[in-house]
Amino acid sequence: MTASSKTAAMMARGCAFLGSEHAILCGAMSWVSERNLVSAISNAGGFGVIACGAMTPALLDTEIAATKGLTAKPFGVNLITMHPQLFDLIAVCEKHAVGHVVLAGGIPPKGSVEAIKAFGAKVIVFAPTLALAKKLLRSGADALVIEGSEAGGHIGPVSTSVLAQEFLPALAADHLVFVAGGIGRGEMIASYLEMGAAGVQLGTRFACASESIAHPDFKKAFFRANARDAVASVQVDPRLPVIPVRALRNKGTEEFTAKQVEVARLLDAGTVDMGEAQLQIEHFWAGALRRAVIDGDVESGSIMAGQSVGMVTREEPVADIIAALLGECEQALTSRAAA
Repeated sequence: MTASSKTAAMMARGCAFLGSEHAILCGAMSWVSERNLVSAISNAGGFGVIACGAMTPALLDTEIAATKGLTAKPFGVNLITMHPQLFDLIAVCEKHAVGHVVLAGGIPPKGSVEAIKAFGAKVIVFAPTLALAKKLLRSGADALVIEGSEAGGHIGPVSTSVLAQEFLPALAADHLVFVAGGIGRGEMIASYLEMGAAGVQLGTRFACASESIAHPDFKKAFFRANARDAVASVQVDPRLPVIPVRALRNKGTEEFTAKQVEVARLLDAGTVDMGEAQLQIEHFWAGALRRAVIDGDVESGSIMAGQSVGMVTREEPVADIIAALLGECEQALTSRAAA
């Protein structure tokens, strides 16, 4: 038996689906989950996922090609469902024979799941409710990620532990369900595997890996933070379809509130419609996140982080992070079996 035989056995379904050694996905973090981190995670036996975010089809084309130049292992691409060029982005994934496409940020538009499956790729979706999860799985989705409100970036209102109790007993026997949100240690991975999860997804834990291109000041902000520093943004106007975002509290958090007030005024004046209002909000986040991750502006940039940020205390290689998580998971499974 190998050192992590219990973990491997419980991750077997997830590994077979992903084509990776371990059923550990990296959450798609805009500006962070790019070729360097994605390839490092896949090379270390996990499953890296490119965060397409607001990329144009040409940029995604370049990013996928560059990632393939750094790893021969499987990786996925995360596409935002509200992207105006979604079907062009899907075509780029087809061109590169991407094996797994993650659709995030909303209900997949008509024809998108079919377009991905048409070239043989697997479709991974997010669902905030059990009813929607069942509908998406019936409609052709191959796997599901349930992500609790403890996660960083765009979040839903329900905690990971509650989602796991709702979804896993109902779906895990017949479907592949990956659990995400607030996972920072292997003991928690063990618990979700025991509940029937096919694997897990982590973002915050990988954001400050040695291979992450995030600015040193962005990483230092993570090292200084604890769980209560990662706060969810507030919705100023009920008309604005603002998905809350969890990030470390700073001046940028206040600026987002001001941005919402500004957009609401434009709506009142009839200067913009609801679609344009939502795009303005999304562009604000994309720009604020870039300022923090790439430029190191941790004062007014957006330092998106999950509540597991307190468990990120130093920069370390991806391979070490994965090894530590697997070691903790195996120890937990072994000790519980012996009890």
